[in-house]
Amino acid sequence: MEHYDFIVIGSGPAGRRAAIQAAKFGRKVLVVERGRRVGGVSVHTGTIPSKTLRETALNLSGWRERGFYGRSYRVKQDLTANDLRARLHITLNHEIEVLEHQFARNQVTTLNGEARFVDQHAIEVVGDEGETLSFTADRILLAVGTVPLRPAHVPFDATSVFDSDEILNLDRLPRTITVIGAGVIGIEYATIFSSLDVHVTVVEPRDTMLDFIDRELIDDFTHQIKDRGMVLRFGRKVENITRLENGGCEVEMQGGRNIRSEMVLFAAGRIGSTAGLNLDACGLDADDRGRLQVDAGTFETNVPGIYAAGDVIGFPSLASTSMEQGRIAACHAFGEPAHNPPEFFPYGIYSVPEMSTVGMTEEEVQERNIAYECGIARFRETSRGHIMGLNTGMLKMIFSLKSRRLLGCHIVGEGATELIHIGQAVLNLQGTLEYFVENAFNYPTLAEAYKIAALDAWNRMPTANS
Repeated sequence: MEHYDFIVIGSGPAGRRAAIQAAKFGRKVLVVERGRRVGGVSVHTGTIPSKTLRETALNLSGWRERGFYGRSYRVKQDLTANDLRARLHITLNHEIEVLEHQFARNQVTTLNGEARFVDQHAIEVVGDEGETLSFTADRILLAVGTVPLRPAHVPFDATSVFDSDEILNLDRLPRTITVIGAGVIGIEYATIFSSLDVHVTVVEPRDTMLDFIDRELIDDFTHQIKDRGMVLRFGRKVENITRLENGGCEVEMQGGRNIRSEMVLFAAGRIGSTAGLNLDACGLDADDRGRLQVDAGTFETNVPGIYAAGDVIGFPSLASTSMEQGRIAACHAFGEPAHNPPEFFPYGIYSVPEMSTVGMTEEEVQERNIAYECGIARFRETSRGHIMGLNTGMLKMIFSLKSRRLLGCHIVGEGATELIHIGQAVLNLQGTLEYFVENAFNYPTLAEAYKIAALDAWNRMPTANS
């Protein structure tokens, strides 16, 4: 029974960051990954694949050039599922090779197999051939990620009814698809298919979507996706999904309205991948969604020496924050100092158009009774926007009337997830309106929208000395 200082179960963003951090402390580290290759959900079925699919769809469909050449413009006329997968495989192989090199360079041992607890400090790993290996460790980190929620009443078959992992293995592009669930994953895939000229209907039992995003941003986003023909059925619960004999599916909704489409994507949630870990053996309990509770500052569970990080602990379930969680957990596990991340971090929604946000929404500012002013810039107001043929896209900033500090920044449109980092930096450095008004931005760029939005707010705000 080989002993390690640190065993990490899972090699996604949280797991790999924690493992490499512990190795840099000179610790003996083992990473156990149940997949055939390292990378976890982020590399194989989540973050990287969906974003690669999005980029491929936008490039091959000619989406970004349609502002100039019309909606019928295509880079490749007969786009197929194979075209989408070709770029995906190239990207994934590169990501995996980089990760394998990082583990090797830092002398982190990796092992493929299913891990389960024997007790608080011991695990068994069942390999592909059924062989069982045993290991002990001073500290253990659970970074097992999540799997799609698969309710028993949904007839998944990976042919006409898919979950959010299976959808990457499409053998053909449908003409119509129904997406059940208007969370981040559902909206990302729905808008990607829409950019490929697939007719998309989104069904969501709630009356709203993405409630953590500024409402004005969501209103703009909703207008854009409806304008191109997407159908939103909100406030409707799905009662049944039936596969039709002649192909396709029928989704029966509460209230009697049914939707027929060639395919259905069920993307209404994910659950922590903890079912096979034998948590009882180490004294841990997962909630009804398979998630683990941890200390917010250290990411240690209620069992001393066992940590959890990443999507398995729930919100915000971002690759970027998962990496930081893994780093902090590794530092705490070995008594090393760990600086806390900045207060504000950005969210990126890789929909079409993409959205990104950092800081407080206008609704949150109002709830706190903070006197404020907003500034808005439309991408079409920038010269770079004209050059790119952008008719849509907006940037919104919220400033305190009292301190003139930036309180929140919210962007929808081309490049939103890149542009947000300017607002993030100013927010975390407690910068004010004057930064944007007084500084020069490269011309022509979309980043000029920051200055336009700041001037829009400045025109309605009292001067700094008044």
